Amino acid sequence: MEKAKMSAYQLFTLILLFELGTALLFSIATDAKQDAWLAALISMAGGFCLFFIYYGLYRYYPDLPLTEYVQRLLGSILGKGLAFCYVLYFVYIAADILRAFGELLVTIAYPDTPVFIINVLFILVIVYTVYKGIEVIARTSEVLFVGMCLLLLSGFLLMMISGTIHIENLKPILEEGLSPVIKTAFNRTLYFPFGEMIAFAMIFPYVKEREKVKRTGLWAMGMSGLILALVAAGNISVLGLDLASHAQFPLLASIQSIEVAGFLERLDIYYILFAMIGGFLKLSIFFYVAVMGASHLFQVKHPSRLAYPMGIVILLGSIASASNYPEYIQQWRVVVQPYIDRPLQVIIPVLLLIVAFLKNKKKAV
Repeated sequence: MEKAKMSAYQLFTLILLFELGTALLFSIATDAKQDAWLAALISMAGGFCLFFIYYGLYRYYPDLPLTEYVQRLLGSILGKGLAFCYVLYFVYIAADILRAFGELLVTIAYPDTPVFIINVLFILVIVYTVYKGIEVIARTSEVLFVGMCLLLLSGFLLMMISGTIHIENLKPILEEGLSPVIKTAFNRTLYFPFGEMIAFAMIFPYVKEREKVKRTGLWAMGMSGLILALVAAGNISVLGLDLASHAQFPLLASIQSIEVAGFLERLDIYYILFAMIGGFLKLSIFFYVAVMGASHLFQVKHPSRLAYPMGIVILLGSIASASNYPEYIQQWRVVVQPYIDRPLQVIIPVLLLIVAFLKNKKKAV
């Protein structure tokens, strides 16, 4: 492992910004209609369960990242195979985030600029950050956390002042019962963004205040879940159900509706700043854990040397993943969530925790 440490507060800011990341920018839980905010809260509860699974594995192996302790649990051959799958998964998600970020900026700000150019510029900054290590990413998150809080608070305040919020758009609550809400929560929103916390199974060993990891993680996930629920409710309140469900970027449409005193309007910069902060932090985390996982797996003495070649892989992957934005979204919903996210975020960690429990029980006996 890299010889670095972070504080519990830095872990809190990392998790909060990571969870908000791209989830603020795109529609979540839209299948639950006007109850999308409730689906976000239910999936947050499911996210707590996943966090306890990842934390349970961390308790058994507090000094090892995910790609190391799977080899302890499953043996050299099977363990290395699974560790390699997780490295590929982290690379794939990083490429996905980069593609989403590029498409977003092309759509709302730079329509005449190729996605590839935007992705190149963004990945160069990320590569440099990852090359510097987890301590730099953690310190950066402290600064970005303050910026994100100011943006969220001022954005909600401006929406309230402008009078665009119509609470009646959230009614009727549970019109079709609780079943569609639960189905949406556990088929969609649980994996994005809460299940993506699997990346922190690679980061927990860097926290120097180990006794605070559980409390810090739960607080960060709880706050991010509440914010996402508020944003989902706010989008529906401002735009109405139909527009909020079909808008490509609902938060952007909500921000564009703000008009205060006849001159404070078209605040698209808010959305772009959300995208820059969330995309930067989330991509940095996935990129970093991919680099560290590969260095553990292939026994690279200086992990930072992998940053540049893996940056090229992620850049090329972001372009090759889909030919256009609708295809990218369809691929994510139909293939990635059910067949990649579900096993790697839920099924395999549960099985690993069972194996860890049985192995450590035998040792105790």
